[in-house]
Amino acid sequence: MVFQKQHLISDSYHWSPDANNKSVSGDPARRYFDKNNGEQILFIINCFGESIGKLSVNDGRRLEELILKELPSDMKSELAVFNWLKGKYLYYSNLAY
Repeated sequence: MVFQKQHLISDSYHWSPDANNKSVSGDPARRYFDKNNGEQILFIINCFGESIGKLSVNDGRRLEELILKELPSDMKSELAVFNWLKGKYLYYSNLAY
């Protein structure tokens, strides 16, 4: 499932007027990550969903909340945010056992 704009919890993101924004495509990279940019939030949530093989609307919203509320201020790149989310996911999934 692809997590989309209408699934987001927050409505305070800024959006690029360019519908073909290429800055949020491919794999997470060392590109600057702005947690107030809606395209980048969707991009990182969907990349993470692809990496774990599944993503529900609730999963995407949990990821969005983590980014909004817990993302350390020193996470400045897509790759850093992606790796931070992986660590969070592994931590929480290990608590279930």
